[in-house]
Amino acid sequence: MRIITSAEFDGYWNSGENPARAGGMFSFGPVESAVNEILAAVFADGDNALRRYAAQFDRSSPEKLEVPGEAARAAWEKLGAENAGLCAAIELAASRIRDFSVLQRKQFFDFESETADGLVAGQRIIPVTRAAVYVPAGRFPLFSSVLMGLIPAFTAGVEETVFASPPMEDGLPDYRILAASHAAARLCGKERLRIFAMGGAQAIAALAFGTQSVPKVDVIVGPGNKYVAAAKRLLFGEVGIDFIAGPTDVLVIADGSAGKSGAYTAAELAASDMLAQAEHDPDAGPRALVNSGELAAALEAALEKQLRALPEESQKTARASLEKSGVIIVYGTREEAVRAANIIAPEHLELQVSGADAWAPFLKNYGSLFIGGEAAEVLGDYSAGINHTLPTSGSARFSGGLSVRHFLKTVTTLRSSGVPAAALGAAEMLGRAEGLSGHAESAALRLRKS
Repeated sequence: MRIITSAEFDGYWNSGENPARAGGMFSFGPVESAVNEILAAVFADGDNALRRYAAQFDRSSPEKLEVPGEAARAAWEKLGAENAGLCAAIELAASRIRDFSVLQRKQFFDFESETADGLVAGQRIIPVTRAAVYVPAGRFPLFSSVLMGLIPAFTAGVEETVFASPPMEDGLPDYRILAASHAAARLCGKERLRIFAMGGAQAIAALAFGTQSVPKVDVIVGPGNKYVAAAKRLLFGEVGIDFIAGPTDVLVIADGSAGKSGAYTAAELAASDMLAQAEHDPDAGPRALVNSGELAAALEAALEKQLRALPEESQKTARASLEKSGVIIVYGTREEAVRAANIIAPEHLELQVSGADAWAPFLKNYGSLFIGGEAAEVLGDYSAGINHTLPTSGSARFSGGLSVRHFLKTVTTLRSSGVPAAALGAAEMLGRAEGLSGHAESAALRLRKS
């Protein structure tokens, strides 16, 4: 864990000492050749290639890639018998994600407006025809990501939604992942959800190209490892994607005011949220901005204390993350903290400061903003309704998180109730000025007819 001042921030952030900077655009190089080989094989050999790669990389290689619809229902029933409380939590989270997605969908609407000369310009919002949601099954079965991907697609009005996740030993996706897909579909009134047991870059290729049994889709969303991310990057254009996601990261801004007397200190609160991200991945980026050296020291001590209390596997991963990418930046003024936060552009940005609402308008670059100490990032991960599939690696500078908009197209329309002479005249002049005579003549023809 490194502690620096805001005066040292630029030098650190823009140097090779910063793992986020040292990786960045170059991080796909080592895997792209392997992924290109996979893409070419799936394009040429379809299902057979999928089975070969499943035998090589996954826990099984099912003969039938498409999962029977009753398997998801059976998985839900199994989960209910094992842990009814977990099923209730999934249903609560799903309902809140749906409600928030419905509100998002209402922000996208059709309109028409007469501009001039009888020209009527319009906008239409059209769902993509077929979308795919991919959810990995690595160290953690992220069944919450199933809800985050499927429910916005359903709410957007996608005609056919396809779901893919790697096969377990029984040839089916993890049963908790299957159960979550059933819960999402049932909540949104979708009787038919096509599910495929396939994972990795080969699954992304199958969804982008189509195979003998896997339909070609228009959009692919969802998280994955560096091979999945590289496949999405290489296939963008052949298929739409949400974004290229790297390791998770968090930035906590703390001024010592967010503690709760007798329960926890401000340092303990910030430490807990940093570790919540650090346990994901050794490459995760747990970072904090604090307003004093004393708080920095207390935070460092709280991180070590809480780290030792984690289970062995989480402790090992989180410690590696803190040692590689962890940094505490001591700021002097709010302006310094805001500037650093906007440069870092974190996936998750937490404001554990007094007067947090007054900070929010100055912060521009983040995947999700958590305002106040009680607005725990973990609520965004699971049960508040906002989406947890967010831009990483600084891409929050130009992108937002997964939402219904990723499944919608904004298209424009134009119609004319007469001869728009002024507009045609301007079009003719612009066409001739650009040297595009065909454009100019297209406008001139209509003017002559008037």
